[in-house]
Amino acid sequence: MLESITVKNMALIKEAQLELTEGLNILSGETGAGKSILIGSVNSCLGAKADKSMIREGAEYALTELVFRIEKPELLEAIKAMELPVEEDGRLIISRRIGQKSSSLRICGENVSVRQVRDLAALLIDVHGQHEHQSLLHASRHLELLDAYLGGEIEGELAQITELYREYSSLKERLESLEMDEGRRDRELSLAEYEINEIEEAGIRPGEEAELEEEFRRMKKGRDAFEHIRKAEELLSEESGGALEPLGRAVQELRNAASADEELEDCSVSLSDAEGMLRDCLRELSDHLEDSRFDPGHFAETEERLDVIRRILARYGPDEETVLAFLEKRRAEAEELKDLDRSREKLGAELDKCKKKLDKHCDALHEKRTKASKALEERIRNELTELNFLKADFCVKLETTAQPGPSGRDTAEFLISLNPGEKLRPLKDIASGGELSRIMLALKSVFAEKDAIDTLIFDEIDSGISGRTAWKVAEKMGKLSRSRQLICITHLPQIASMADSHFLIEKGEAEGRTETEISRLTDEEETREIARMLAGDAVTDTVLANAKQLKCEACEVKAGI
Repeated sequence: MLESITVKNMALIKEAQLELTEGLNILSGETGAGKSILIGSVNSCLGAKADKSMIREGAEYALTELVFRIEKPELLEAIKAMELPVEEDGRLIISRRIGQKSSSLRICGENVSVRQVRDLAALLIDVHGQHEHQSLLHASRHLELLDAYLGGEIEGELAQITELYREYSSLKERLESLEMDEGRRDRELSLAEYEINEIEEAGIRPGEEAELEEEFRRMKKGRDAFEHIRKAEELLSEESGGALEPLGRAVQELRNAASADEELEDCSVSLSDAEGMLRDCLRELSDHLEDSRFDPGHFAETEERLDVIRRILARYGPDEETVLAFLEKRRAEAEELKDLDRSREKLGAELDKCKKKLDKHCDALHEKRTKASKALEERIRNELTELNFLKADFCVKLETTAQPGPSGRDTAEFLISLNPGEKLRPLKDIASGGELSRIMLALKSVFAEKDAIDTLIFDEIDSGISGRTAWKVAEKMGKLSRSRQLICITHLPQIASMADSHFLIEKGEAEGRTETEISRLTDEEETREIARMLAGDAVTDTVLANAKQLKCEACEVKAGI
């Protein structure tokens, strides 16, 4: 669940923190108080586009931080499989800092990409606003929703279809590529044989380039050391007129001088010792040169072999494995080109066999989807009735296409009739935002049993509804909150009365500037806020009594859930 939301320097919000609870968390306030700013901050932290215009005027940056508590072992394993960090106590912290010149995203202090955060968010939280309602209008999503309802029942079937479709497409593409005349066949075969011969003659093996590069670097260092040692030996050697010959004469001259002047004895001894050290060093250098393993011939051969490998990699692939895979592919293609008729016949047979297997799995998936459609229709009808669509009808229009795809041969479209006597229509024909909001809530109530997401955010999904319908939506939200954490921005007192925690978002003034503040309400403050939602600014004793009564009714409903 989402434990807390922290926002700093975001538009009108200087600093605010919400400590959320399980169940239904209600956020209410006057229009323009900053509720949309809060949702925008959350979305930016979940990977939405960062907009520096959101930074509070005068501030250097804006910051949003979301703290989740991960309790399900399977969710923890999924996050670890994504190679993302989690605190030892099971908390996961997502933060986004939006600066004037750059933006950063972090998970538990580690920098991550927008894609990583979006993939993670898909496991943790589901945000619903007006644009999510609109996505329901697109029939392209309806098959996806039907499959979500089926859940794990079709995972294996879908995986088989995806793999078979990939194989089918590959075979079909290969068969189409063999449709050519003799002239083109000869050109293709000639090119294939040239490339095969070139790679085979190179005789490369996996990992060879890296091995040779390492050996080449080692030999190059050895060659450089060899040259320096040889030069040093030359500079010291007496045979080549090096330093030891004049040093020996100097030692002898100083010994003669010391025999005449005792004060030079120490200097004479030191110079003699230096001569001895240099002679020892020269012997070591000579021995090292004799033992040197540098082989100029082997060095040249290694360099030449590297050139061959690099030329092949430059033409056929970034590494040896890719080149060898290309070689096998070209060998197969060359064999196909040598006898086109036989190759076409063989590929055609393989394609037919693959198509039959694919059709079999598509038929099996279609049967499961058809069965699930009937169950889903009944579930959605019941949910719509509970949301005050008393005579609503719902249908999943499931059809098959001539050609399979990676998810089978089915197309799906949700059709609905909201009033008796009306024919079933596509969801896109529904004009009322309030109706669409309730349909979305009905769908979410059904799908919530299938998915593993613990936290749902509803951004004013109650728009366009009132009266008895509002109470029905409130009951549904209360029911849904028993199995999920809900965070709901609402203007309806009926929904607010169902709150397990209620937060008030309001504008104030500090140091001559407008600021949005967010506070958790006490029981008494919550009653007054519900009264405001009922009657506006004119909160009388009668309105307060109505608010208390509404809360009592909500408690009775929650007790019965």
